[in-house]
Amino acid sequence: MIVAVNPSSFSAGNPVNMHEPIAYLNGQFVPISQAALSVFDLGVVAGASVTEMVRTFRHIPFCLNEHLGRLEQSLQIVAIQSPVDRDELRGICTKVITENARLIPADHDLGLIVFLTVGQNLTYLGRNELARARTPSICVHTFPLPFELWSDQYETGIHLVTTSVQSLPDQVIDTRVKHRSRLHWHLADLEAKKIAPGAMALLCDQAGNLTETATGNLFVVQRGVLRTPAEHILNGVSREVLMKLAMSLGLSVEMTRLKPVDLRDATEAFLTSTPHCMLPVTRFNGEPIGNGSPGPIFQQLIGVWNDLVGLDIPAQMRDGAKSRSNLPRPDSTETSPRPE
Repeated sequence: MIVAVNPSSFSAGNPVNMHEPIAYLNGQFVPISQAALSVFDLGVVAGASVTEMVRTFRHIPFCLNEHLGRLEQSLQIVAIQSPVDRDELRGICTKVITENARLIPADHDLGLIVFLTVGQNLTYLGRNELARARTPSICVHTFPLPFELWSDQYETGIHLVTTSVQSLPDQVIDTRVKHRSRLHWHLADLEAKKIAPGAMALLCDQAGNLTETATGNLFVVQRGVLRTPAEHILNGVSREVLMKLAMSLGLSVEMTRLKPVDLRDATEAFLTSTPHCMLPVTRFNGEPIGNGSPGPIFQQLIGVWNDLVGLDIPAQMRDGAKSRSNLPRPDSTETSPRPE
């Protein structure tokens, strides 16, 4: 049972409610511990849901409008009718962030998740519950960013490996959709870990072109030009930010087809993704990229990204990881919903 909570009661003068974050679920603000989907929901039964992830900087959501615009596109493609419009959803997101940011340190930040499912399983409900089965579920919640997952990688970089698992063709699921059908990514990352402990899977399409990882978009640097896959990828919000920052520095950016040899022979490479913004890729299929360390273009780009958001992103990750050091350190290559 969902118990409604008036979010206005989460105030500095009411410490009883301040210990637990709130979420928005199907028209109600609830304590996060009570934000539970039915086991009949097709988001659980079939992974039939679309999602977005936003992060905050200084507790302010970054590129919220861009994420909500992409969510609308996903909903349209998969024919889910949202019960709230964009303005109402923006207000819900802002309220959840504002309330939950009070529970974290001022120098920490939040990840914000929005997801909608296609409804509930008619087989479990029966024909008399057809309307209920066709009613989408919608949830908005936050979590404290786990800085320790990425803090070391700004210096050590990421090891990418190609696997036998290929990206899903557009004829199966349109790659413009940010969805939670993740089993192929789980299998790819399991294979990647067998190839090299700590590695992350980079999938190829059916023609052998590089696409993306489970959580980010790929860039390679060749002769000073940034090149990124043009097709069979999710159009990442962070990818768009990086391309604009690169052009502001006078760097050329090409959206093109890339083969594994292009990454192998690159002087630099990096991934873009919502929670960490960008991380260097320093190894590919067991071999170093460039000199095996983050390169000068990466340093330039993370520097202008720092300027854009008004804080030192790698330093926030390092300092935040230290303050969270009493927590268990999970495997940073675990597959998660796409946060690009």
